[in-house]
Amino acid sequence: MDEELKCPVCGSLFKDPILLPCSHNVCLACARNIIVQTPEGETPPHSRASNSDYDYLDMDKMSMYSETDSGYGSYTPCLKSPNGVRVFPPTLVHRHCSITCPLCHRSVSLDERGLRGFPRNRLLEAIVSRYQQSRSVNVKCQLCDRNPVDATVMCEQCDVFYCTPCQQRCHPSRGPLAKHRLVPPTQSPVAGGQQMPAATLRKQGTCADHDTMNFSMYCVNCKTPVCMKCLEGGKHGSHDVKPLAGMWKQHKCQLSQALNGVSDKAKDAKEFLVQLKNMLQQIQENGVEFEACLVAQCDALIEALTRQKAKLLTKVTKEREYKLKVVRDQITHCTMKLRQTTGMMEYCLEVIKENDPSGFLQISDALIKRVTSSQDQWVKGALEPKVGPEFDLTLNTDPLLQTLIQLDFVQSKVPPAPLLQLEKCCTRNNSATLAWRVSVFPSNPIEGYVLELDDGNGGQYREVYVGKETVCTVDGLHFNSSYNARVKAYNSTGVGPYSKTVVLKTSDVAWFTFDPASAHRDIVLTNENQTVSCNSYDDRVVLGTAAFSKGVHYWELMVDRYDNHPDPAFGVARINTMKDMMLGKDDKAWAMYVDNNRSWFMHNNSHTNRAEGGISKGATVGILLDLNKHTVTFFINKQQHGPVAFENLEGVFMPAVSINRNVQVTLLTGMEVPKNFKQQ
Repeated sequence: MDEELKCPVCGSLFKDPILLPCSHNVCLACARNIIVQTPEGETPPHSRASNSDYDYLDMDKMSMYSETDSGYGSYTPCLKSPNGVRVFPPTLVHRHCSITCPLCHRSVSLDERGLRGFPRNRLLEAIVSRYQQSRSVNVKCQLCDRNPVDATVMCEQCDVFYCTPCQQRCHPSRGPLAKHRLVPPTQSPVAGGQQMPAATLRKQGTCADHDTMNFSMYCVNCKTPVCMKCLEGGKHGSHDVKPLAGMWKQHKCQLSQALNGVSDKAKDAKEFLVQLKNMLQQIQENGVEFEACLVAQCDALIEALTRQKAKLLTKVTKEREYKLKVVRDQITHCTMKLRQTTGMMEYCLEVIKENDPSGFLQISDALIKRVTSSQDQWVKGALEPKVGPEFDLTLNTDPLLQTLIQLDFVQSKVPPAPLLQLEKCCTRNNSATLAWRVSVFPSNPIEGYVLELDDGNGGQYREVYVGKETVCTVDGLHFNSSYNARVKAYNSTGVGPYSKTVVLKTSDVAWFTFDPASAHRDIVLTNENQTVSCNSYDDRVVLGTAAFSKGVHYWELMVDRYDNHPDPAFGVARINTMKDMMLGKDDKAWAMYVDNNRSWFMHNNSHTNRAEGGISKGATVGILLDLNKHTVTFFINKQQHGPVAFENLEGVFMPAVSINRNVQVTLLTGMEVPKNFKQQ
């Protein structure tokens, strides 16, 4: 949190901090040093820019900056502060002066009030005071070699506590360290070295324009606390204002919610750092082990290997040093980001503890944005190692003596066996979804995967997917069947080993609806595609969404509307059956058509097996498809008709119905075979 509490100009802890319009803070004394005079009638140099980043520029919020003073500013330095921020000698403040933020370089013009026009950041003062108190108890010298003694001074720029001998030896008051500020370890620089009482810090803020009025409302347009006089006759009279206490609680809640996300990322970062540090040890151990194996192999060869051994050891060393460097750099980078995030979190938590609504609302918007932005910095992949601890080096000892001079590491490897993610593998109806991943990425990138399934009876495997995706859904499987699945990866070197086999069982019974994609255009589907009617007096065909090629399946259709004249047909068909004629009139459908008195089986426009018994409104028609025996059986109001062995009843079939305008039926699926079914 130290960085959050130090002035960007002097590098010391804030003293009398003021809040700039860009939401950054500077000490009041430092602000006097960076004031720049501008020619009369001109704006600060490089101060014109887009105002999209700061919405306060579009509002009549403060009179301390002009309409044109809305961009990035710059200034010519004449002095340099201890922490590298360039400052200016004190200058006489008048209405043609401006001040440039040392962090974001945004310039703002001063009005006749000068620096008094900037609000004082009382919350920051209170936090600095508490921070000083927490560090002032039994502070020990940080440079004593043995038995540290109590510190006598602290350098605010170095952030180090010294005893007198160590300070004289390591931090002399001359040379480049002469400008550093040394303070007693118990001294609090707030309010000129005097510790400010908590009651003073919690004093309710007063309006800068009306000194006798306390803040009581919050202007949403200007994002600033205001008093009642500002609302009665001031520039905030027409703005959207809300109670100060309500906005205080709302902004605290928003900041807390944003901190939760950053806290999770910080926790992940700490765990990631532990992982990286463990990886350092693993790389060291693996490197030593690999070197030992390499030496053993080289010593077993003839004398010609000794000239090549040094080169090979060099490559191993370079590989190890490269991995170590990558991991160390990643640790350094992640540690820096974590330190920044942790400091900001501690600072925000201290801000949340404050009970000054107006002071909090002065900086809450900027803090919320910072916290949200900090969370976005932890992008996907930021907490993943860039290298692995393994050494992908393979020494080939098979070549003949003549080729020893060309002996080298073989970098290319086939991919390892993928890992099937069982928690993501599942079946639904007659489809199966499989997911997999690779635990260790080889040196050669993986180019794709091959997914294989057997036939559901333990037969030979067949390829069902080849590609780069790691999730695949296979449709059109047999119902009530168990499939074995496996996957392998491949790259430019070759094909890797298979994964372990997973067994997936499809549904015992079929659940499906009518298919609007393959239905005739006169067909009307309702009730989530379970009820079908027709706009034409001619027969029109609609198919189901399920496809059967094996096993025994049963479903029913409820007759919702029937006027005793049409002949609806029920049965099965191939996907390319004719959709503009009665089901069964071509050679791609097997059906029973029925009127109010009798029924007929029909295939390829051939009528057979006439039977008594028709349908009426409320009747039920059942269809039983047995692809093991190549038969179809029909049930009218539970009365069995068939089974009938149709010719060419082999392949893939879909439930089918043909109706006209005078009929409406509803599909019932997921049903067991009727108990009174009789095989003939």
